[in-house]
Amino acid sequence: MSVAVVTDSTAYLPAGHGITVVPLTVVINGVEGREGLDATSAEVARALSARRVAVTTSRPSPEVFVSTYRRLLDAGATGVVSVHLSAELSGTFESATLAAAQVGERLAVVDAQSTGMGLGFPALAAAAAAAEGADLDGVRGAAADAIDRTTTLLYVDTLEFLRRGGRIGAASALLGTALSVKPILLVSKGAIVVRDKVRTPSRGVARLVELAVETTAESDVDIAVHHLGAAERAAALAGALGERLGERLHERYITEVGAVVAAHVGPGLFGVVVHRRA
Repeated sequence: MSVAVVTDSTAYLPAGHGITVVPLTVVINGVEGREGLDATSAEVARALSARRVAVTTSRPSPEVFVSTYRRLLDAGATGVVSVHLSAELSGTFESATLAAAQVGERLAVVDAQSTGMGLGFPALAAAAAAAEGADLDGVRGAAADAIDRTTTLLYVDTLEFLRRGGRIGAASALLGTALSVKPILLVSKGAIVVRDKVRTPSRGVARLVELAVETTAESDVDIAVHHLGAAERAAALAGALGERLGERLHERYITEVGAVVAAHVGPGLFGVVVHRRA
């Protein structure tokens, strides 16, 4: 058995990846659910729309990671590379790091400095390297290299949910909502910053296309389009990117985000993750 790859439930991976996924927890009005198993983005969206319903999220405990790592090593893995969402946005990376210190030397924990497929692409790169027989350092290096070649851009209807959860500063939240504009966000070194502002969702689609194409640097790319209750805009965004990128576009995924990201961005999200192949 090769090096095993672990990630968390905010990666929103395509099917058939062979990666072990550790779920985060969503709490809706005091009732806990595991993302991807017991809690859905639709439930979170309904709760947020109700306004009086409290929605929070929590990281997996170190004990959950310890159990996961030991199970994989006991099954014959030569090592484990654990790739997780930004330490700026969640304590998941810290939990994984604490667990790795308990389990031993055959562990490497990587901060993907993003979420969604901004995390998923590095995890997939790690899994591909493991499948090719890379050792622990090689698999970790593949993830790190993919992180450097991945950019996450998001449109949100409001920054209120991100502000409430402490995922964006009050000053940025004020800037992003001034004059009733809609913010376009960039995940930069793990933190969420306001990249641009638009007047309407349709202009948001057009601007995301422009920004995404700029980030490709003329490279061949894979893209992932995420949304929350905005399937039509996500399809329009994916279609426009396909037209602009042409033969340079290889893999293209369209995914509704899960319950954890939904809890922090609110309905109306759509965005794109660009992974440069070289």
